[in-house]
Amino acid sequence: QVQLVESGGGSVQAGGSLRLSCAASGSRFSIDAMGWYRQAPGKQRELVASISSDGSTINADSVKGRFTISRDNAKNTVYLQMNSLKPEDTAVYYCNVKVRRNNYWGQGTQVTVSS
Repeated sequence: QVQLVESGGGSVQAGGSLRLSCAASGSRFSIDAMGWYRQAPGKQRELVASISSDGSTINADSVKGRFTISRDNAKNTVYLQMNSLKPEDTAVYYCNVKVRRNNYWGQGTQVTVSS
């Protein structure tokens, strides 16, 4: 069973930065894609960014140029560097990893951006 431990959420003023981390453990197989989703109150969960095992990335239009996803395969860890944060980035951020055909989710970490 894959376990994910997230860290790095918090409160920041608009224009500030935060870095999220998510460490995966317990997988018997190599981790495929890793990514971050977010869910704001009253809204559906949405993809923020993902990164494949070979480093290819996908970013939501709303975060392009502001957020950067990266991963350390040796540590099975994915990062999300968030710069120029906006109040509309406020949400619970969830780490997601794909191992073979299975999806695993972190517990979520709150990011709050005040104006």
